[in-house]
Amino acid sequence: MTDTRRKIDLYVLSLGLLFVFILIMTVQFPEGAVDLRHLSSWWRFLSANIFPTIIFMCLCYAVFAFFRFDFDLKGATDIPFEVTKVEGINYEHLTFLATYVIPLISFEFSSTRQLAVFALLLLVMGVIYIKTDLFYANPSLALLGFQIYRANGAFKIGNRENIILISKCKIVENQKLSYIKLDDRIYYVRGVV
Repeated sequence: MTDTRRKIDLYVLSLGLLFVFILIMTVQFPEGAVDLRHLSSWWRFLSANIFPTIIFMCLCYAVFAFFRFDFDLKGATDIPFEVTKVEGINYEHLTFLATYVIPLISFEFSSTRQLAVFALLLLVMGVIYIKTDLFYANPSLALLGFQIYRANGAFKIGNRENIILISKCKIVENQKLSYIKLDDRIYYVRGVV
């Protein structure tokens, strides 16, 4: 269950940029003077921005997911492994951005039918993304300084080939890494001090 939660969190985090773009495109500010000290002003603003409010809550969850994910790595208890071969594959971030995020901005967010299709599309994309293990190609992580690597590693239980590593640090051969296993072949790692 924890692995599935982490995959979902990574997927939601990957949509963080989309959420920011949608907020910029859809939020509507009231005309005239607004007194932020009165609840009625806030109520008018929120009632005029129901969809942007939902998107803002999704963005808040994406931020929360990042901090929870980062916190989980600090508690990694598995025995570190040694990298025997490593190759950077950061182009995967751009692939996700160009293929999924940018086209979704073209939706007409004022139409109820378009909003329903948009929500359904995000849900279907998430299911496919998680089931096909592509959740690691995350443009939000790229902006936060993470790298994606394809590597081989020497684990306590044997050697593993063509694993995917998500890391904030630069990875080199013969480096020891602590990790959280996200999937059979995908690991969130950090260098061992």
